Amino acid sequence: MRGTVRRADQSRITVRVLQYLALAGFMAFLAFPLLWLLSSALKTPQELAVADPTWIPREPTLANFGAAFGEQDLVGSALRSLVVALFSSVITVVISLPASYAIARHRGLVNRIAIGWVLVSQVFPFILIIIPLFMILRDLELVNTLPGLVVVHVTFTLPFALWMLQGYVRAVPPELEEAAAVDGASRLRSIVSVVAPLLAPGVVATLLFSFISSWNEFLFALVILQDPDVMTLPLTLVRFTGPEGVARLGPLAAASLMATIPSLIFFAIIQRRLRSGLMAGAVKG
Repeated sequence: MRGTVRRADQSRITVRVLQYLALAGFMAFLAFPLLWLLSSALKTPQELAVADPTWIPREPTLANFGAAFGEQDLVGSALRSLVVALFSSVITVVISLPASYAIARHRGLVNRIAIGWVLVSQVFPFILIIIPLFMILRDLELVNTLPGLVVVHVTFTLPFALWMLQGYVRAVPPELEEAAAVDGASRLRSIVSVVAPLLAPGVVATLLFSFISSWNEFLFALVILQDPDVMTLPLTLVRFTGPEGVARLGPLAAASLMATIPSLIFFAIIQRRLRSGLMAGAVKG
């Protein structure tokens, strides 16, 4: 009996060790690009040009950061990207939240068609609609403007956000709203007081998805924005190239490292709610 218990304990310990090793390997895999970016940002041009690069810079320098901020308007483009990402994510959540509630609670043929169309719309590659999109924005006088970029980001983030949030709404038992109705609450009051607080994790997860999608978006910004005074951060990073189109790796690595900081801070602030939101959304879908 004791031998069986010992073997069971050893098996559990072995499984736990393997789990931790797998987790450590996965974390190292995820951290590799960021660490390599940091290493490249601290290297001199001579070190970046060697055929056998090293992890730790032999002569660490901050000159690449000075060159990055001196050559391009990183602060201004970062602020513009932040404004576009915040407006896009907030507008996406404001529109998709009531729409997802309607789809999840009022099931029928129309709603099934709507969900099907939402999923199908994600299949089409964005490059197919660049020209028609540009013509529409030109007619609306929104080309080369940040509001035009916000409209585009909301349009292409909204379908997935809608599909994502309706899964969270379905995870909320309808019996809670029925109980609120029995107590005399109206439909609007039950939604605001009962359903909305339970959807907070899902809203946070959707907000994070929309923010990161808008912050990192490059293709639409490249087509819509031409004036350097309105360019967002991804477009500014592209400008770290030489006359022959060769990237200047040092300043580019430094600028790219600075560009990842807002997303990391935003994710670190709401990671707990994101984790609980993903678990809640996995209950029903």
